[in-house]
Amino acid sequence: MIPTNKTVEIYYLVDEFLKEYDAVIKSHSLEKGAPKKRRNRKFTMSGSEVMTILILFPLLLFRDLKHFYLFVRSRMKSDFPHTVSYNRFVELERKVCIPLAVFLKMKALGQCTGISFIDSTPIRSCHIKRKSSIKTFKEFARKGKKHSGLVLWIQTALDH
Repeated sequence: MIPTNKTVEIYYLVDEFLKEYDAVIKSHSLEKGAPKKRRNRKFTMSGSEVMTILILFPLLLFRDLKHFYLFVRSRMKSDFPHTVSYNRFVELERKVCIPLAVFLKMKALGQCTGISFIDSTPIRSCHIKRKSSIKTFKEFARKGKKHSGLVLWIQTALDH
């Protein structure tokens, strides 16, 4: 379990970032013609809380987000008192996707040490009988065998 002070620290960093991010987005937004009326009601769960939960997810080694979120709702009630249903959380997750990517790029990624890991798992593209119809990845496609029969694999340029 993540200590409460670590959760609060992550929440503080995310919340400060979101305040700055929202101000920048608002200052650079363009309105076409007359501004449309929009609902400006606050969500039950803030964007900072959603982003904090998404950042904590890989730290606690859960297999999927749904079970982790149910864990947060039941065991971390003191840290996140206003949680919503899982379906609503997934909807809110879409709203913080871009700010989360910007936050991770700007604040959370460290300097590269020169050691990088790349997942070189081949991507199954189609059955071998459709080989002649594949034109997009023609130079990368290779024949292979899997337990389900012959398939056409796409290898990345890094595998060469």
